[in-house]
Amino acid sequence: MKALVIEGVKNASVQEVADPTIDENGVIVKVKANGVCRSDWHYWAGDIPISQKILGHEFTGVVEEVGKNVKNFKKGDRVIVPFSGSDGTCPYCQQGHSNLCHSSFIPGSTYDGGYAEYVGVPLGDRNIIHLPEEITFLDGAALGCRLMTAFHGVVDRAKVEPGEWVVVYGCGGVGLNAINIASSIGATVIGVDINPKNLELAKQMGAHVVINSKEVDPVEAVRDITGGGANVSIDALGIADTCLNGINSLAKRGRHLQVGVTTKVEGGRVALPIDQMVMQEIQFIGTLGMPNHRFDSLLPLVLQGKITPGKMVTAQIALSDVTNIFEEMSSFNTSGTYIVTEFSNNAVGV
Repeated sequence: MKALVIEGVKNASVQEVADPTIDENGVIVKVKANGVCRSDWHYWAGDIPISQKILGHEFTGVVEEVGKNVKNFKKGDRVIVPFSGSDGTCPYCQQGHSNLCHSSFIPGSTYDGGYAEYVGVPLGDRNIIHLPEEITFLDGAALGCRLMTAFHGVVDRAKVEPGEWVVVYGCGGVGLNAINIASSIGATVIGVDINPKNLELAKQMGAHVVINSKEVDPVEAVRDITGGGANVSIDALGIADTCLNGINSLAKRGRHLQVGVTTKVEGGRVALPIDQMVMQEIQFIGTLGMPNHRFDSLLPLVLQGKITPGKMVTAQIALSDVTNIFEEMSSFNTSGTYIVTEFSNNAVGV
């Protein structure tokens, strides 16, 4: 099969590789769509150590083969493969927090992922979700990472409520979904970015106000717009500026939701204004993926049109285009999301 193979920092090419194999509990999925996520960029850029040669964790497809012990899926089923895979045995899984599993199964991280024609998914009955016929493979690609991550963060972790002010720093994939979800709840949402195209998409996804942080001080602007500060801030990018701007944009008793992971510049560490956070009773909340059982609440909202991931798709691309998108991400020049839908017609070594 064809796959985008990572061979080192900022070094990837489309190659011919062996088809995946599975054990009696696994499922092989023929990939139909795979989103280009900034998390993949972090691996490619060297921010996160690479443990697998094939990245990709935002994919939908069709079941090609199932192991003999698999009961919930059969050849031909349309599926989503969420990136928060689990084994079901650890205390977190048993408490309903499978996204924090001690033995997580993450495509593109703990096993080869969706920048390929086929993926072998371990423990398929746990780690695959049926994709409703009404949701296209293209729209469904968002459900495996950026949409589920935003949903868990906004709904389960930050617990955004109707009427609250929410400011989202970074209007890329997960940020745009956070805007969409918070707006659908009934919050008043502000989108902050440096890319005018992203800000236009933010408005399409439900932002009531947008701020170009290249042109104005975003913290002052948010405080002015909200009359003193937002109730919830979301850093959907993961650099020190967006994290700190988010915290500084909050009113007293505000909640800061950290979605974005850091780059090599921060190295996983950002100095926080702790005294200010204590004096104002500001909460700092981390979030990671989403437990698979929460799809029962997420999917109906997509089917009802209350959440619309397809609106943020900029283009369908080929596997050989992915590294170009990574290069654009390095200078924050991308807007919306790019979905790989062409896997086979790429020259080896491109």
